[in-house]
Parts: sequence; structure tokens; C-alpha cells
Amino acid sequence: MEVRVRRTTLRLLTTFRSSRLAYDSTDTCIATIGHGGVAGQGEGTPAWAHGETLEEVIEAVAAEGAKVLGPDLSDPDEVLDRVAEWAAPVGARMALDGAVHDWLGRRAGQPTWRLFGLSRTLAQPTGYTIGIASVAETLEVVANAPDVGAFKMKVRSAEDLERLAAVRAVTSRPIRIDANEAWSFETARDLTPRLRDLDIQLIEQPFPTDAVDTYRRYRDLPGRLPVFLDEGCTDVASVHAARGLADGVVVKLAKSGGVRATRRVMEAARRLGLSVMLSCNCESELALSQAALLAPLADRIDIDSQFLLRDPPFRGLGLDQGRIVLGDAPGLGVVPGPEDPPIPDAGPGPAAES
Repeated sequence: MEVRVRRTTLRLLTTFRSSRLAYDSTDTCIATIGHGGVAGQGEGTPAWAHGETLEEVIEAVAAEGAKVLGPDLSDPDEVLDRVAEWAAPVGARMALDGAVHDWLGRRAGQPTWRLFGLSRTLAQPTGYTIGIASVAETLEVVANAPDVGAFKMKVRSAEDLERLAAVRAVTSRPIRIDANEAWSFETARDLTPRLRDLDIQLIEQPFPTDAVDTYRRYRDLPGRLPVFLDEGCTDVASVHAARGLADGVVVKLAKSGGVRATRRVMEAARRLGLSVMLSCNCESELALSQAALLAPLADRIDIDSQFLLRDPPFRGLGLDQGRIVLGDAPGLGVVPGPEDPPIPDAGPGPAAES
């Protein structure tokens, strides 16, 4: 088994701002595995909100990746279970899990989504995330946005009501908001009537993750909006905790550790009657294609970072009436962009094994 990993920088078209941070680029890593003359690639994004660094992710893949995968991929389910249970940074598990899923499709000579029995066009329309900006800048983003099914707007305080009202005045599409833990109970209480007047669909992570009592207080507030946990939901255990605090959960490969681990989180949420939103960090189309394999388990989809990137390292995803269209290339369906190296040849079978 051959395993390689490299760092890559994703540059954004403009600076993106939330209540927590602002950035115009982010780093991720690409893991390449080779076995039996077939190569596969997966993307791994550090769980920034939980203190992971890209250096830790890369080091784990380089040092332990081949051992975790084992000598061959003859039993992919066993391999993927081993990756999901690997005591490593989440981003490292995400990268190896993605590479195995890509390898499976490439070995079969067809897109991995077809092996999963998925439709090429996802059933749910995707949302599109808008960072914190001025009213004029926000309206310009909306005017130039792709034909998506909903907008998700980052917010931080009552000052954002003007932006929300301006967007509502020019679109009837659903609007979701994401406070990234910035609110107090008093902020949520005072804003909720105005948000209802603007027909805001839901709030992501309004309060800090550990503000359990605040979530319970808001849950008892008459006329409240639905709440989805993002930073506060990473694994199956946190899904069970979310049941008494929220109406739904936001799942990401970069929080749970790849397709296999995230599937377990989504299945647990559905068993508990929680709504599920499949989302992403700032990632390339390679990672988004990994996440899209889980689309049938999602009630809402927020796969949109491909629209934010300048010179994306992978291409293949499309958009049809707000719905993501998956790539039809073998494996995860994407191909390297013109600025990036092609997927390396794994070489003949025996030479690729160790």
C-alpha cells in the first residue's frame, strides 16, 4: 500500500467573514493512496473549531496512513471501519476515507456515486453561504449568486437585521442564518420576532456550544425559530445530547472524519427525529464530492464552497435548478484543475504494496 499526502492552498474570490473570523484563503491536504495499479485521492480539512492544525493532519496521514489501511483493499468495509475508528485528527480520517472511496470507483471504472446507487443530480437543492459584509456588498453577492435553492447568511448581532431585510426584499428563496455561537439568550429573544417577520427559516448555532441552559431556555420561548447545532455536534454522542437542545444538526466530514463516520452521525440523528443538514467547510470539489455520497440521508444540503474559490484544484460538480450535479469521471467524479498535477499513476500492483 502506498500513501502520500500534500498540502494545497485554496484561494477565495473575496474575503469571507463570519462572527468568528475572516479569511481569503485556507489550507487543506490531499491524500493519495495506491494499490493494485489504481490510485485514489481524498481531501482532508482540519477541524479548526476543535483546535486541529493541518500539520497534525498531514503528519498523521504520512506516519500512520499505510498501517491503518492495511496491506490491501480487498475488504473495503473493514478498511473504512478501521479508518473511522482511527485515533487520529479528524482531517486525517477524512482524507484517507475519501481516498478509499475514490479508489473504489476508479477500480470499477465508474463514478463512486453510481456504486452507491445515487442519482447524479442530488434531490435537495443546495444553499449558498453569504459572509458578513455591508448591505450593498451583500446585495451584490445575492445578485451574482448561482441559481441555488436557499441562502445562508452569517450574522453576529442586531446590526445584521438591515442586511437580512435587504436580502428578503429582493428574493423569496429560503434564508437561513448562522451566528457561529455569537448570541446570548437576550439577543435571540429580542431578534426572534423580527426574524419571523422576515421569514427566516432557521438559526445555526446561535449560542456557545457549552451554553446548554441557554439552548433549553430558547427552546421554551414561544414563537422561537428552529435551531440547528453545528459546532455543538460532531459525533454520535453529541447527537444524543442535541436531542433536547435543538431541532436539527449540521454534519460535515471535517467534523466527524469522513463518509463512514459521518454516515453514523446522520443515521443516529434520523433515528432520534432530528433534521439533518449536510454541509461543508471551505473545501475543494474533491471533498464536496466525498460529502455528496451522503446526500440521501440529508433533509437539507449546504454544499457550496466551490462557488467561493479562485482557481479550484478540482473540477467536476455542476448545478441544475439549484441542485448539485455530480461529476461522471471514475472515482469521486472530479478531475484536477488546469493548475494542479494529475492523479499519479500508482504503478503495477506488486510495486504499490508494502
